[in-house]
Amino acid sequence: MENERGFPTMIIPRGTEITVNDQGQLSIRTPGNLVIQNPGVYSVIECGSGSVRIDPTIKVEAVSIHAADTCLIAGTLTAWRVKAKRIILEKGAQAFIMLRESETLELDRAARLVGNFASEDELYLMMGRFRRQFRELPGGAEKPGPATDELPTGREGPLLGASSEAQLPPDESDAADEASVVEAVFASLTEEQTAPEISPVAPPPEAETQALVQLILERERRRLDLLGQPHDALDRLLELVRNRDNDRLAASFRVLFRQMAPITEDLEQARRMLERQFPLP
Repeated sequence: MENERGFPTMIIPRGTEITVNDQGQLSIRTPGNLVIQNPGVYSVIECGSGSVRIDPTIKVEAVSIHAADTCLIAGTLTAWRVKAKRIILEKGAQAFIMLRESETLELDRAARLVGNFASEDELYLMMGRFRRQFRELPGGAEKPGPATDELPTGREGPLLGASSEAQLPPDESDAADEASVVEAVFASLTEEQTAPEISPVAPPPEAETQALVQLILERERRRLDLLGQPHDALDRLLELVRNRDNDRLAASFRVLFRQMAPITEDLEQARRMLERQFPLP
């Protein structure tokens, strides 16, 4: 025991929940503050009434981070969604965040923030505009290397960088993993400057909506294929969307969604978009 006195002590506060999902990702839900001093891949990090801090030089990947007060990043964070009252990036920090929900955002001049979409609608809109590049992303056979193109500059948009550097980190996780999807989407968005098929003229709202719906349905179909689950109703809906058969689509999409119940959040998003396009009389 005498030799162990110099070792750090780990205290797990009462009410803390620590679990591991099927992919080996940790989920930590704690009622107070959380300081991460060890790199890792997480599913959910949640501070019910406190703040979360990622220490310098520490690299963290997470599907979701939720802090009641502050998410303070001094190291490197790659996350699908971050929700906090304040998000602070200290000097030298790097954050790759797809969906950010915060009242305030503070960045040191030497910090970098990539992603920064304000909502899922904004994300689907950007993915819809680059749907061809997104479909051409590797499906796991090959891992993409570091991106060298610079992000678009000189105009406002949902994709922001806090420094002039735009090199993205290599994808080091499985393509089916949420963190892989995050970095893959970042890589696809950097192709904006060279993609020849992107027209400078924005498509009409109806066509753009159906393009986004098609993207969501195609991703859901691939997911069900991987899980070996049936998707007959999804196939019929996808065919109507692809063929732009608006009369039959308006008459039957609600019935087809009911046949798919229960539906995922992505499919719920697609249903809401179609309901806005084809409201009930």
